[in-house]
Amino acid sequence: MADPSSYRPRPGEIPDSPGVYRFRDEHRRVIYVGKAKSLRQRLANYFQDLANLHPRTRTMVTTAASVEWTVVSTEVEALQLEYSWIKEYDPRFNVKYRDDKSYPYLAVTMNEEFPRVQVMRGHKKKGVRYFGPYGHAWAIRDTVDLLLRVFPVRTCSAGVFKNAARTGRPCLLGYIGKCSAPCVERISPDDHWDLADEFCDFMAGRTGTYLRRLERQMAEAADEMEYERAARLRDDIGALKKAMEKSAVVLADATDADLIAVAEDELEAAVQIFHVRGGRVRGQRGWVTDKVEEITTGALVEHALQQLYGEETGDAVPKEVLVPALPDPVEPVQQWLAERRGSGVSLRIPQRGDKKALMETVQRNAQQALVLHKTKRASDLTTRSRALEEISDALDLDSAPLRIECYDISHLQGDDVVASMVVFEDGLARKSEYRRFQIKGFAGQDDVRSMHEVITRRFRRYLAEKEKTGEWADGEDGADGTEAGGDEQLTDGPALKDDDGRPKRFAYPPQLVVVDGGQPQVAAAQRALDELGIDDIAVCGLAKRLEEVWLPREDDPVVLPRTSEGLYLLQRVRDEAHRFAITYQRAKRAKRFRSSPLDDVPGLGETRKQALIKHFGSVKKLRSATIDQICEVPGIGRKTAETVAVALARATPAAPAVNTATGEIIDDEDGAPETTADAPGEPVTAGTPDERRGQER
Repeated sequence: MADPSSYRPRPGEIPDSPGVYRFRDEHRRVIYVGKAKSLRQRLANYFQDLANLHPRTRTMVTTAASVEWTVVSTEVEALQLEYSWIKEYDPRFNVKYRDDKSYPYLAVTMNEEFPRVQVMRGHKKKGVRYFGPYGHAWAIRDTVDLLLRVFPVRTCSAGVFKNAARTGRPCLLGYIGKCSAPCVERISPDDHWDLADEFCDFMAGRTGTYLRRLERQMAEAADEMEYERAARLRDDIGALKKAMEKSAVVLADATDADLIAVAEDELEAAVQIFHVRGGRVRGQRGWVTDKVEEITTGALVEHALQQLYGEETGDAVPKEVLVPALPDPVEPVQQWLAERRGSGVSLRIPQRGDKKALMETVQRNAQQALVLHKTKRASDLTTRSRALEEISDALDLDSAPLRIECYDISHLQGDDVVASMVVFEDGLARKSEYRRFQIKGFAGQDDVRSMHEVITRRFRRYLAEKEKTGEWADGEDGADGTEAGGDEQLTDGPALKDDDGRPKRFAYPPQLVVVDGGQPQVAAAQRALDELGIDDIAVCGLAKRLEEVWLPREDDPVVLPRTSEGLYLLQRVRDEAHRFAITYQRAKRAKRFRSSPLDDVPGLGETRKQALIKHFGSVKKLRSATIDQICEVPGIGRKTAETVAVALARATPAAPAVNTATGEIIDDEDGAPETTADAPGEPVTAGTPDERRGQER
């Protein structure tokens, strides 16, 4: 690990001008490329106290052994040079989107004497017009098959074309009218080139011209009583419309635009791009990247724009690019796009209307792509095995932790304190083994004490089940000489099942206990195990702020590599425990706020409760009503009315709701606190939904 001060440039040596810089390691390999409006200010950020740097940035500067820079005239030149160097050096610490070279395109080889329509993959070639990318090659072939009726362009390979020219006989498509057969000179090279150009215009979105022309020719043929020709034109129009229907209109103003959406988490980001031409979605592509550097959404968008348009020119760069966040600064990127296109390009965030609605669709696709990527990665057996081995090595365990249990505490400002236990076996979630806890030992907010209580309760149950099965007959070791908690107990033996054959709830011990938190939570969990006399279960904690792994009785955390599959698995386990805990806590809170004194009235069902509230308007007014007034409600007899009156008299009125933004007491006129669609039964609080969620733990 290098000391950044050993290669820090001397003061005043770095120019205060735009430029691009490169960090190299001890082997002179470029590990990071960046650009800056002011090289002096940007590079100074890397040579501050390591404790103040983001962990990923800290790893980069301690891996590097030197830094160098190149001065340029403008920020646009810096952007271009940065893109070129990233492509050239492939630095390990830069964001790199996994390339989509496997995506198929509809390509027209306009650089040939007789242009050919075909499916192409890989790098783009000069002189070839591309449309797409498409999700599947069959989608391209279906579209081409419909369009060849109107634009009979050559689709055969060079070998088939030469063989047909040699024999003087066209292929089958030439006989059925789906190829103009330039191979046997049925059409001149210039006319065939014009036909291919019209095909490209139609694919580019200029569809109205051809439809109107065909409709006019069809009408003329009908007027001249050339009905067979009119019927062929009618079928041609139908084929074109059918091809157009394959991509529905999403923007009514026939806009040409690309929409870029980003879905991200702490470790990875997924980018989805929709290509809209003539108001229709003509193609879609997506990338996934590891976030190997500290980066904002705007910077992710900038890298996506570089990847998308770095080798494009002309109409391949649309007039409008819609993004979820703008790069900072946005002017150089916008100017760079304009230079690639040759005219102005609008780079903006959609605010309203059809474009915002379409952007939400693209965002959902990006989110699904990220989830799918994580699912595929998690389900790979080799990856899971490597993750478990990495955890075992990092935590110095005797064997891979085949069963991992993770615990998390959740509450809302100290109320409704609950905990969750999630289980992963062989790196996969076992949802049937999940458990949830209510904190009973004390009231208030104390995550450390709550963690101690939960671990104690869970493993006290484990010891009770263990004692019930007779495993303590010979002391701490099992009857067969294996240690309690060994791998043998992960099998579904008869001793670990209830009489009905189902696994007992806490009979299986984990090899590793993970807690959501740092040193205090880890110490509490270890103390609980020590008090129960359990010494064969490892404990660690994952602190979310810096993704550090803490071990009991250790002053320094274990820092797993950023690309470690073991770290990725621990994060998945921790995030799942957090999700399960907060879901339970919200449901418990919602149930508490939905409760009513009428719930305790024996024999009073939901229908009659609603009738009472509807008649009086609120529980408050019902409480002040007389028995005779309650009897006026349909379905309520005198005996029931007396029972309701007694129950309400005994019940303590609920505390008034308070608007925390103003301190105003909200009168309970409706019989219950206000609720929202996002969180049923949630009390009225100040702030946005995101701010309210921020109060939850």
